[in-house]
Amino acid sequence: MLGAIPGATPGKWIDTWRERMPHVELDLRPLAVADQRAELLSGEIDAAIVRLPLDAEGLHVIPLYDEQPVVVVSKESHLTAADELVLADLEGEVVITPADDVLGLVVPGAVPPAFDPPETTGDAIATVAAGVGAVVVPMSLARLHQRKDAASVPLRDGPVSQVALAWPADRTTAHVEAFIGIVRGRTANSSRG
Repeated sequence: MLGAIPGATPGKWIDTWRERMPHVELDLRPLAVADQRAELLSGEIDAAIVRLPLDAEGLHVIPLYDEQPVVVVSKESHLTAADELVLADLEGEVVITPADDVLGLVVPGAVPPAFDPPETTGDAIATVAAGVGAVVVPMSLARLHQRKDAASVPLRDGPVSQVALAWPADRTTAHVEAFIGIVRGRTANSSRG
């Protein structure tokens, strides 16, 4: 069982797995970032694509890539006039932070919303699409919750979000090793699998 956080796109790795290991089923389970560590240690998941930071005690973790942050706003927002933004551009803007935020960003000079934070990133993006404020998320989450009435603009000086492969240290099986090899780009003929 492979877990994956929202926005992760393990499709190419799963396709390679199915080519190399056609008789070994690989099921995918969505994971909430807040639950990713507990799910990994539950014994139900062999490995997971996770979002760092993550308490690595009892886990092996291989960083995979960094995701750039974007500012999501209504298509009508003046912020869409720029090809990219910096944090200073958000000064005086209403910046919404959803309850499931993964960046932990505090925007200097931003205006807090006059309402409780939305529960999910999807809800926050729906709110900004309606013309209320802005939300800063990793690019993959903006793509996951893409809407016709919202736009995303790269945030040049915002925090990157690191994505990694993690698995329980005491359960490194041959299948986990094979998946690690696929993620690291090893060929089927590699001596390490």
